[in-house]
Amino acid sequence: MFPTKNISPRTFSFFTSLILAIVTGLLLFIYNDNWKEAIGVFAVVFIIGFFLFSFVMERFTYRKIKLIYKFIYQTKATKKEETYYKYLLPKRSIEEVSADVEAWAEEHKQEIESLRQNEQFRKEFLQNLSHEFKTPVFAIQGYVDTLLHGALENPEVNKPFLEKAAKNIERLTNLINDLDEISGLERGEINLYKENFIIQDLVREVFESLSIRTEPRHIKCSIKKGCESPLTVFADKEKIRQVLRNLVENSVKYGKDNGNIVASMYQTDGKHILVELSDDGIGISEKNLARVFERFYRTEEGRRIDVTGSGLGLAICKHIIEAHDQSIHVRSTEGIGTTIGFTLEARKD
Repeated sequence: MFPTKNISPRTFSFFTSLILAIVTGLLLFIYNDNWKEAIGVFAVVFIIGFFLFSFVMERFTYRKIKLIYKFIYQTKATKKEETYYKYLLPKRSIEEVSADVEAWAEEHKQEIESLRQNEQFRKEFLQNLSHEFKTPVFAIQGYVDTLLHGALENPEVNKPFLEKAAKNIERLTNLINDLDEISGLERGEINLYKENFIIQDLVREVFESLSIRTEPRHIKCSIKKGCESPLTVFADKEKIRQVLRNLVENSVKYGKDNGNIVASMYQTDGKHILVELSDDGIGISEKNLARVFERFYRTEEGRRIDVTGSGLGLAICKHIIEAHDQSIHVRSTEGIGTTIGFTLEARKD
């Protein structure tokens, strides 16, 4: 008994015609008792049957399969593909063809799922973008309309309203600049000027520059004990400064009064330095953790706390770190705090 699994069309035709020829030859031998005539009939039936079955398989079965192959690859066949369809495909078993079609279906299923996710992301992005622009634009419109309808002559109103309008214009300008920057980052249009510098010194500079934000709320910024020993990294200093500023500003926004922001640095494998910034603020829920680096993504609580931010800070951080061919991650627990860490290349001589 020949195996029925992974059998090619030619093998199928051979065994089918062989069985038919044997049965026909035996019946003729039993009936006429003439073995020469039986062998002759056997040979004729076998040859005719083999070519007939091969023709039928090729004409009515594998011709349809060829159309399926051309359809799933959705292209006009090249000479190489035509050779494959004509000479190699007929040697493949039905099971192998089925496996190819299943693989194609699975691939397209994943593509469709990816397209659905991208469509959902696009909708959310446009919704968030509209929200971020509408807030300052409507505020400016309200102040200007009030001034144009008589308040311009009132000294107690005109200057405060113009100052508020100016603040919202500044917010719009910052939003547009952030959008322009992140668009360039996503297109790979970022020039890195890497140099060796001590990461602890840069962290202290960032802490000092943001003291005007941290001191009024009595937030203590420090480097973790045991991490004071200088570690030299090889990176774009100003870009990493921007990353650290964004992370510290986030910790201040979502931190608590009399809270703590702690920076820690570790040498990992001799080739990389891990930098982490931790706070004891409101934290991030587990369901939102995977999306914190998306453009404009902010939790509802985050929006209530910070109504002026663009929601692009962490996305910019992610792109800057990835432009260094490094990684960034986040750990957080609601009510306890958040830690965001990223790796940098160690000193290069």
